[in-house]
This record gives sequence, C-alpha cells and structure tokens, in this order.
Amino acid sequence: MTIHKNEYDPRVKRTRQLLQDAFTSLVKEKDFETITVRDITEKATVNRATFYAHFTDKFAILESMINESFMAIITPRISGHVVLNEETIKSIFLAICDFHKDLSASCKRSYSSLGLEFEIRIKEKIQTIILSFINKDKMLSSPNAQLLINTASIMLSWGMYGAAYAWNKEGRLLTAESFVKQTMPLIMNGAKELLG
Repeated sequence: MTIHKNEYDPRVKRTRQLLQDAFTSLVKEKDFETITVRDITEKATVNRATFYAHFTDKFAILESMINESFMAIITPRISGHVVLNEETIKSIFLAICDFHKDLSASCKRSYSSLGLEFEIRIKEKIQTIILSFINKDKMLSSPNAQLLINTASIMLSWGMYGAAYAWNKEGRLLTAESFVKQTMPLIMNGAKELLG
C-alpha cells in the first residue's frame, strides 16, 4: 500500500522535521555508517512505517539534510545575482566555505565519514547553480559550446568545492573572505570560458 502524503499538511511537515532533527542529533553523536533507521525512529519517537513514509533510507534523509543546509547557506549569498560574473562566483565560493565550516562544526564526528556523500551532491548543486546563471543563448549556440560550458562548469564547481574543503580541513588558517580573495585569480582564470 502506498501512502500518499500531502507535503503541505502541517502534520507531515512536523513529522518530517522531527525525523530530520533526530538524524541531525545522531550525526553529532555517531559516525554516519553506524546510524540505523532504528536509531533515527527511536530518537524521533516514531515507528519505522512513519520513517519510510517520508524517506526511503538513511541516505535519503542525509540527502535532504545536505540539500536544505546548503541551499539555506547559498541562497542569501546569490540572491540579487542575475548573471555569472566574478562577484557571483565569489559569492558561490564563500557559500561553499561557509557550508564546510558549519558542517564540520555541527557534525564533528561524521564530517570525515560523510565527506564523499556531501561532495557528490554539493558539487552537482554548485554546477547546476553555475549553469543557471549562464546565458542560455550561449549554451544553445552549438553542441561544441554546450560541451565546453558543461565541462567548464564541472571544473569550476569541483575546484571551488575542493579548495573550500581543503581550507576547512587544514584548520581555516585564513578567514573565508581572505581565502576566497587570495584564490579568486586562480578560479577566474579557469572560469574565462564561462564568462567570455
């Protein structure tokens, strides 16, 4: 039997939030690999059927948490930006630094074990955001232009993610603003194809 839930129903929202809060709390206490659906349901004081009505498994709740936390950080940074330019790239880069800083602070025990899960999903989000700022006419001009733009957006998103991850892992020796300012010439050199 499929449960059809109205995601706008306040009870559904509350239950989903309860599950996410329980998961967030567990990630602070335990490594992700050792967290079970049972742990989450016990912490949230709901049954397994309720969990599965909202999430397919612990990876789905992780993905939801990643998406929500990253978007909560990046949305204010990029609001007001219309095109991809140096300021937009700088704002995206700062948001990635903020994400790593916040995540490592709130998930100290699981930050390393969750690295691959975060990396895959966040790099995809960054690439999607970058592509959303690119002039659509430019993307449609030729198949070769489309391939080049996609490749450049992948390289830019992976480069910013990797640099921010290393900055955080190495102890954030500079403020995010100083780090981004110092590395922007490297990033912008790689972004020329997207901006040109």
